[in-house]
Amino acid sequence: MDDSNNTLMQRNVRIDVLRGISILLVLLHHFNIPYKLHDTLLSVDVGRQNLITAIARNGNYGVSMFFVISGFLITSHSLGRWHALNRLDIRTFYWSRIARILPCLLLLLVMVNGLGFLGLKPFINQAPNGIEVPTILTNLAALTFWMNQLIIQYGWVNYALGVLWSLSVEEVFYLAFPLACLCFKTPRQFAIFLGFFIVAAPVYRWLHFGDDSEAYLYGYLASFDGIAIGCATALLARRINVAFFQRRIVQILTIVGMILFYVWAPIKETNTLGITFMACGTAILIWGGLAQQQAVQLRVGKLSSIFTSVIATLGHYSYELYLFHLIVLGLIKVMVPPATALANEKLWLLLLFLLATFSMAWVIARFYSMPLNRWLRQKCKTRP
Repeated sequence: MDDSNNTLMQRNVRIDVLRGISILLVLLHHFNIPYKLHDTLLSVDVGRQNLITAIARNGNYGVSMFFVISGFLITSHSLGRWHALNRLDIRTFYWSRIARILPCLLLLLVMVNGLGFLGLKPFINQAPNGIEVPTILTNLAALTFWMNQLIIQYGWVNYALGVLWSLSVEEVFYLAFPLACLCFKTPRQFAIFLGFFIVAAPVYRWLHFGDDSEAYLYGYLASFDGIAIGCATALLARRINVAFFQRRIVQILTIVGMILFYVWAPIKETNTLGITFMACGTAILIWGGLAQQQAVQLRVGKLSSIFTSVIATLGHYSYELYLFHLIVLGLIKVMVPPATALANEKLWLLLLFLLATFSMAWVIARFYSMPLNRWLRQKCKTRP
């Protein structure tokens, strides 16, 4: 989800829109888990299923889209800065990841542990599989990027910290990424490195299909193909003519196909190849935006479409939105227990959730994470 690089300060609005859509899917998914929306005014039956339920249940595909975008941005930024992946500077690469990831991660841990100290249940470790997990172990898993493995073994131990499973997947991949860039000297060798994950991930998901541990969602290898496809998208965009994928009809068919697949069945039933399908669709949509990149590298506020502007703004703050939204939702659950929420009262809670989450994310980004990100990157430049 990294969205900043000193060598590429301009933004591609198409990518921000994709991120905005992805984060909305995740937010809706997590809200619908405690506050079911099937009995609200949003409830519309299409065929044999409830449309809002079909949309809300598959929010994990939003994370799959995030992974593709992340891989694309990391690779394209690296190419923009060093011109070739085998020239990548490891120290600068790792420091840029620390500058972007660590400030928000530390703040999240402080907030969750503080709220847990006050005795608020959503922020205290639980034992969903009947096994107590110490708080210190949960914090260690968060800081050392194996929260996903903790969830696979013990269940969703800490409500507000569970989102860190995806950060664990991303950062473990990016621990290996610069080493692979330097070890695999030729594009063909690096393509084999990426191809391994693109092929192995569906096999891993197939082997864990339907597991109660949900390793098919949270395992490292279960999600590495999305990031690898994103990396490959950036590399291929520099080597092949992507004009075919930029055709309007191809883009429209891709969007329609992704929407139909998304609402077709629960992710538990479709994840084996479904995650790869959604990842490839995201890659095609990214390619479609490259032709217009010079035109869309503008400030989001200058876009003529208000809707597009709002979605792109959400994408701009997607990292903060993703990391902190369960704090807001956890507090709402404390104030209005899901079992007591009336049908259409949930819609007001949904609106409150979205507004409060965006407000918190904007404040954190504007006054904390982005300034610290810039300061830490500048410190890296001034170090001998």
